[in-house]
Amino acid sequence: MSETSVVCGGGGALGGAIVEALLGRGDEVVLVDRHADGEHVAGLRREAVDLTSADAVEALWAQLAADGVDARWVVNAVGGFRGGSVSESEPDGVRFVEELNLGTAWWSCRSAAVHLPDGGAIVNVSSKSGVSGGAGSAAYSVAKAAVNRLTEVLAAELAGRHVRVNAVMPSVIDTPANRETLSAKALAQAVAPADIASVIAFLLSDASLAITGAVIPVYGHA
Repeated sequence: MSETSVVCGGGGALGGAIVEALLGRGDEVVLVDRHADGEHVAGLRREAVDLTSADAVEALWAQLAADGVDARWVVNAVGGFRGGSVSESEPDGVRFVEELNLGTAWWSCRSAAVHLPDGGAIVNVSSKSGVSGGAGSAAYSVAKAAVNRLTEVLAAELAGRHVRVNAVMPSVIDTPANRETLSAKALAQAVAPADIASVIAFLLSDASLAITGAVIPVYGHA
């Protein structure tokens, strides 16, 4: 019997690779993104949702439940980088980065914690910046560090139900956008989205039953 996975941020470069990996192993997939358009693929349901909105996320899960969708796996892959320092930050910019990188994961985790069955799993996508943030990425680094802590706290909260919560931390990802902006040296260390997706697929499987509360580097050789 196929499992159902909910991929939040499934429209991005990494999210698309995650969707492909889960479809490839036979999952039913719910692709959730602000602009969830595209061609129909067997086993794939698309939902256009503003994942920064707690109400919209909860409405999504209520609709899935009403439609009889029994999701077992959840990935939170929404995110985006914006540089800047603490001293020169503006409130609107900080709020934007926090909502995009932490808020989306928080609201999805909140709803998933209620709706997932015992034995389910959640994977959050964090960043190397969450553990080694330096000058130039203040709000982003702080938001990703908070995603790491959210992962650890929720894993403890859901341990009694055997719902596993883990995170992966990419460094540089080999995406079309990064190919246009990064140096050849930086791109040489980039990790392919498919390689990160394969780690996430493992964490969303019974092969990883012993792993929860982990924040796993997927840096490649960076």
